Amino acid sequence: MARPALGRGLDALLGGHPVTTSRGEQASTSSVSSGSASVWAGSGEAPVRVPLSAIRPNPRQPRQLFQEESLLELAESIRAQGILQPLVVRRRADGYELIAGERRWRAAQMVGLTEVPVLVRDVDDRSALELALVENLQREDLNPIEEAQGYAQLLDQFGFTQEEAARRVGKSRAAVANALRLLKLPEEIQAHLRNGKLSVGHAKVILALEDPDLQKRAAECVVKDGLNVRQTEGLVARLQASLNSERRSRQVSTRRRGDPQVLRLEDRLRERLGTRVRLHYNQGRGKLEIVFFSDAELERILETLGVAPD
Repeated sequence: MARPALGRGLDALLGGHPVTTSRGEQASTSSVSSGSASVWAGSGEAPVRVPLSAIRPNPRQPRQLFQEESLLELAESIRAQGILQPLVVRRRADGYELIAGERRWRAAQMVGLTEVPVLVRDVDDRSALELALVENLQREDLNPIEEAQGYAQLLDQFGFTQEEAARRVGKSRAAVANALRLLKLPEEIQAHLRNGKLSVGHAKVILALEDPDLQKRAAECVVKDGLNVRQTEGLVARLQASLNSERRSRQVSTRRRGDPQVLRLEDRLRERLGTRVRLHYNQGRGKLEIVFFSDAELERILETLGVAPD
């Protein structure tokens, strides 16, 4: 069965009921299409102009990262041609709050505009968030973490189920569930997803590792060595195999030697070197194994030990 278009999700958001414009007219939302330029137009509704200073950003805006270069390009376009697509706002006691169009709002400030065209919508907090999510998803403006955080808002703040959130934004439930899993990753890895150093494909593979430290080590190797998803799968498999082997080794060693001092020393070495360490000790003799999985990781361990590579 084909998934519904995002535009049809907007009709579901507003229930197909008329909404009040700034001129007091009734505009039906039933004709909303999936094209980003016509999503907000209603039935022939004309935008109105309001002072730019009367508009404030939406605190629930799912998009948090705005690229300076992209904003400068948009500002130059607005300087040359004006704002071709109105902002979408709702009335508040102190003016207006943005629902959609924060990039245009920011670029308009850069250009020095005093007024901007807007469409005024009478919607509650939940619908405002949904509308902002849908617009950003249509434009593919959200990075993976922003998208996941938007879904989390729908679930946590407004009591949506994953199925309801998926239906409202025209996604599959599996897509929403997979996006939410990204929020379980350590903040360092989420930062790589925000800035594009890691893809969602990389993140899905790294999630197979349950240990956060291993997840961070895997992500560092991927970023430093430029690994693709297939190579990342191999790295994760080796890390998991090493972890399983160490667990078995420690269980056997504990049973055989019962020496808590050796185990504590292993833990200290592991924390200091940031990698898997095995200490085999027997009456003053033994060996120390330090595990690494890439040239970059070996170089980091050597630097930690104060050993300069040739």
